[in-house]
Amino acid sequence: MDKQKVIYTKALAEYTKNPSKVFKKNGHIERDFYEDESLKLQYELVKLQKWIIDNNKRLLVIFEGMDTAGKSSTIKEFNAYLNPREARSVALPKPNSKELGQWYFQRHLKQIPNAGEIVFFDRSWYNRAGIEQIFGFCTQEQHDHFYKQVNGVEEMLVDDGILFFKFYLNISKETQENRIKDRENDPLKSWKLSELDYKSMERYHDYEILRDKMFRISGTEHAPWCELDANDKKRARLNAIRYLLLNIPYEGKDEKIVPGVDEKIVKLHNKGRYNGKCNHLA
Repeated sequence: MDKQKVIYTKALAEYTKNPSKVFKKNGHIERDFYEDESLKLQYELVKLQKWIIDNNKRLLVIFEGMDTAGKSSTIKEFNAYLNPREARSVALPKPNSKELGQWYFQRHLKQIPNAGEIVFFDRSWYNRAGIEQIFGFCTQEQHDHFYKQVNGVEEMLVDDGILFFKFYLNISKETQENRIKDRENDPLKSWKLSELDYKSMERYHDYEILRDKMFRISGTEHAPWCELDANDKKRARLNAIRYLLLNIPYEGKDEKIVPGVDEKIVKLHNKGRYNGKCNHLA
């Protein structure tokens, strides 16, 4: 796979259809429009999975973002019509006593995809870049050491042929507060709330600082960060799928369905400096 790229275009349904059929008064997209566009992309995802299985490819997709940003629902959207035998979601619990004595990346790398498989990470090793640092779950030395290693780890994954994508779902403080309130008032969502969610909301600015540090250091050419404005979850999901499909040369791709992404939603971070060796060993 070539280095990931971003192609911004207005040749998207959001801009070619009647705005009254696309957008609500608050600027978010209408459900009917979203479901129509999502279904078109689902057909492309099924094609992609067939290509991955037929060609023994491996696809690893990481989702990061602040609490309530929509990571789980976005993964659910990706997985909606995929063959579950060859596509799985990984959301690791906090490490146990044995795992705490291992190399930090070890338990995550056990989950990387086999040939013909797609794996989605609902949070990843980047916990050490954000939440662990904010709440003291790791030392400063461990945080710094993570950044000494992460770009090399990711280069090895890509060098070994893994199709590797990193998405960050970004939301405003106001959106996060509203979604927390929504969970408080909805019994079907109350299980999603924890004391840490409220503490995270109070530390929103600290998360912003560490997020930007993460983009700056680990957003490399071989493993860039695709940042998505997720204040409108549905619009973010459509563009996440578009970005993924755009950057994989699977067979039967309908270029009309995947002409590019929305510049208002997608931003690529790939300027991180890293002088690795994997591609020069031969």
